[in-house]
Amino acid sequence: MPRPRVSEFPARSIGGGLALLLGLVGVLAAAGLIALGATADPAGVKTALICGGVVIAIAALLAMSGLNMVAPGEARVVQLFGRYRGTIRTDGLRWVNPLTTREKISTRVRNHETAVLKVNDAYGNPIELAAVVVWKVEDTAQAMFEVDDFLEFVSTQTEAAVRHIAIEYPYDAHDEDGLSLRGNAEEITEKLALELHARVEAAGVHIIESRFTHLAYAPEIASAMLQRQQAGAVVAARRQIVDGAVGMVEQALARIQEEDIVELDPERKAAMVSNLMVVLCGDRSAQPVLNTGTLYQ
Repeated sequence: MPRPRVSEFPARSIGGGLALLLGLVGVLAAAGLIALGATADPAGVKTALICGGVVIAIAALLAMSGLNMVAPGEARVVQLFGRYRGTIRTDGLRWVNPLTTREKISTRVRNHETAVLKVNDAYGNPIELAAVVVWKVEDTAQAMFEVDDFLEFVSTQTEAAVRHIAIEYPYDAHDEDGLSLRGNAEEITEKLALELHARVEAAGVHIIESRFTHLAYAPEIASAMLQRQQAGAVVAARRQIVDGAVGMVEQALARIQEEDIVELDPERKAAMVSNLMVVLCGDRSAQPVLNTGTLYQ
């Protein structure tokens, strides 16, 4: 983004209470002069008093037009003949040069939620995702003068950043060390916030937080990806079961040798390992077979 040409600075303003009081005094004085001129006898004095009262009334009303009501969470961007003259952030009644124009801009915290976007992830799989961004205007001058419409600018840049993040990372990573949209949501949202900040910084906008509100495979591949996830879960569970069963068999053989319960030759060890692995890794309960002969029959 280009470097900003303007930056916010405080506008010259005074408390509006004194300005309002002086304006009311001027209006009352003008009304008194006009009333006095209406009762004066000499035509010249009458004309002078009435004209003076009208001029004072116009001046008082013009001065009172410089009053501004600034609510908490709002600001006024002040311009004089097209030039930026500062920003009023002090809440309450304030007075500035009545020849200036004052544009109201909200500095409150705002939410922007994108629509559900359909994009391809890093593996080319179509996915759907949406995000919510919490932001506020930090520099009112940049928000007013650096972009045409800062609300539309934030909306467009947010959608572009979400799309860019989606194509940079897969929905599910094939390797355990890789980042994925579903498995590393915290890290991905931090990267999204950094990219958003870089995109909207020129508009004087500060990104407070960003989160994914919707993340799923597109409907046309959702069923196939669900089967893949289920298969991966079954394989992971089987791997864990086998690892546990091998450890239990090793412990059983070691205990038998330590306690000298029975002497096992290689064939007997193989038979015991086979039976234990079947019992520990089987999906169903083992059906015992009683051997009435020797172990070798």
